[in-house]
Amino acid sequence: MRWIKLTVFDETQCCRRYSSHRRARDLTDSVPPISCQSTGCPPGDSVARARELANELNRSCFCITLDRHALANAMQAVAAVPDFYATHIVSRPHLFANVPVFLPESDRDAMLAIVLAIEKTARLPAYIDAVLKWAPDIALRDFGPAGAFMGYDFHLGSEAPRLIEINTNAGGAFLNAFSARAQLACCNIVEPLKKGTTVGGFDEAVVTMFESEWRRQRGAGRPQTVAIIDDAPTEQYLYPEFLLARQLLEAQGVSTIIADPAELSYVGGKLRAGETVVDLVYNRLVDFSLTEERHKPLRDAYLDGAVVVTPNPRTHALFADKRNLVLLSDLDQLRGWAVTPDAIQTLASIPKAIRVTHDNAEQLWSQRKGLFFKPVAGHGGKAVYRGDKLTKSVWSGILVSEYIAQDIAPPGERLVKIDDAPLPRKTDVRLYTYEGKLLLAAARLYQGQTTNFRTEGGGFAPVHFL
Repeated sequence: MRWIKLTVFDETQCCRRYSSHRRARDLTDSVPPISCQSTGCPPGDSVARARELANELNRSCFCITLDRHALANAMQAVAAVPDFYATHIVSRPHLFANVPVFLPESDRDAMLAIVLAIEKTARLPAYIDAVLKWAPDIALRDFGPAGAFMGYDFHLGSEAPRLIEINTNAGGAFLNAFSARAQLACCNIVEPLKKGTTVGGFDEAVVTMFESEWRRQRGAGRPQTVAIIDDAPTEQYLYPEFLLARQLLEAQGVSTIIADPAELSYVGGKLRAGETVVDLVYNRLVDFSLTEERHKPLRDAYLDGAVVVTPNPRTHALFADKRNLVLLSDLDQLRGWAVTPDAIQTLASIPKAIRVTHDNAEQLWSQRKGLFFKPVAGHGGKAVYRGDKLTKSVWSGILVSEYIAQDIAPPGERLVKIDDAPLPRKTDVRLYTYEGKLLLAAARLYQGQTTNFRTEGGGFAPVHFL
């Protein structure tokens, strides 16, 4: 396996490059924070300067790098697992990128405006009625929780952020929090840029989030025992963050276990993992409607209201079913639901999506080079196809499955240094949110059609907002 060389660049050269944009930076610092209420608003001079600076830093600044020694020490101190870093991080060499991604604050505000517009729309009776028509019956039950760790994924290849996907069991937040704290600046002039991360207060916000999910269903108090549930959890690529999540909650006095659904039983009105009664499930399963037989104890306990599950099947139905993007990108439909003009203008940044049917198959095939094809219940970029890469055999499979076709929104780009050579990597940005509030922002660097953890120089990266 070839290891990526972590290069620390000459301080004079780095600072000279940064100083060429110092005037732009000074100007952006001298004005109040910009709050763009819709992606359609024209950028002012300060926004344009911040964007120019961010683009230049993404092309040429390598002076803030991941301090892997600091990351290892911090994770080892928290995880309380022998050889945590060596066992769970070193074995995943492309989990973390060595560089951050820079964005103007106006992009952060625009992305959050989209999140808020979506969550406001998702409370409309007409929207709820529409999505529940194709949702499984289990989604009809509303126990109250809003959904822990919502994940909104954006491409920022153009000036306006474009929302490409919504996830209800978004992974990586705990790992990204550690990575953001372990960033190294090679010179003092660049050090202030690190203040633009969103990691401050993350631990407290996570605990508050789970307590809020509990109270939304139970009314008061807090859960005594939380179970992080996934199929074969120790075999999952993001298993390390399950360990970090467990320790974070344990440190706040919440007993936490990691369990496979095979360990669960539902007897006497109690969900148990072995002998332990479970009060709240932090759900990382990709069986979003809990239909698989091995998930029956969890499903039965959930339907009886015997356990709080977050995120749960209803949250997935309201937000993460890909067919919902068809509704959210249909501006005429939104107007018919009396969505406000400001919200419609904001939601216009969602790439147009339509359902794939036999009736529109010929038209979509002819337009395929401008489309992405996504399974409605997909996750992790699986079975996702860029139209210009489609073969006839794959297309035949799409036509007998449930798919949407979504207009391509180009991803952003970040240059990374590998063996002293600058190489481009695609980027997308994920906002981890709860009740519309930002918990953390992170980027993923990759090559290929979709995000992955197989790209040299790629992986999770913190986002610095300028």
